[in-house]
Amino acid sequence: MIRDQSAKKPAKGAPKKAAPKNGKAAPKNGRAAPNKIVKALAGAKGAIMVAPSFRRERALIKRGVWPVAGCDEAGRGPLAGPVVAAAVILDPDRIPRGIDDSKRLTAEERERLFDKICATAQVSVAVASRARIDRDNILRASLWALKRAVVALPEQPRHVFVDGRDRLDTACDCEAVIGGDGIVLSIAAASIVAKVTRDRLMCALAQDCPGYGFEQHKGYAVPEHLEALNRLGPTVHHRSFFAPVAAARAKHMPWTVEPAQDLFAVTEIELQVDTSLEVDASANL
Repeated sequence: MIRDQSAKKPAKGAPKKAAPKNGKAAPKNGRAAPNKIVKALAGAKGAIMVAPSFRRERALIKRGVWPVAGCDEAGRGPLAGPVVAAAVILDPDRIPRGIDDSKRLTAEERERLFDKICATAQVSVAVASRARIDRDNILRASLWALKRAVVALPEQPRHVFVDGRDRLDTACDCEAVIGGDGIVLSIAAASIVAKVTRDRLMCALAQDCPGYGFEQHKGYAVPEHLEALNRLGPTVHHRSFFAPVAAARAKHMPWTVEPAQDLFAVTEIELQVDTSLEVDASANL
């Protein structure tokens, strides 16, 4: 039996298929490999940005758990200004479009979403002052403000999602979600409210403290802020125990810096012994 070989061999003059650059043959089904699809969707940076969802809140609603709140804070890292915490209970039927982690949004987008969130959801805000931060440290002050924001909600939630690894000491169930502002929609909404509120406070402080640029950097340790701090010294709004602030205070106000105690110094103690007392050595025998 003679087989027709023309079906297997390309016609003369036909263009040859280019060999893959990596030396690997293309998949027979014509579909791209999954990792290639992921890389194409991810772009040059190789990471896919996933928007936060209402999935966790909706799962609790199906179980009869409601209201469900999300809370987040803004201002842990800056050298000046307060920490602002916000708690939000979103209305499942009126969720504004575009809610995302506040760090992924522009200032204009945050302002627009702030108005929509406040118009459709239950919102509360709490502020931990610079004095409280100096007294309690930044972590404790932030957790205090987050708890106060939850307590201040118009309707007390039955479940709270909080951004980070630390749960809050609340009367209801509290679930800490690391990276929650990019995962849980209620936390993302709270991050927007907290960020916008704090930015507005820092712009107000800029009017009382000209020359520091609070309206631009919002108190963060950018080069412009560090230069102004070194040149002008700290204000009453700067956090005293943050290293750049302490260094500026030592330079401009050395009389306010207490000398460090030497923990290894030897202190002489003078003992006076009353030799008139007689001790009976056989008393304990």
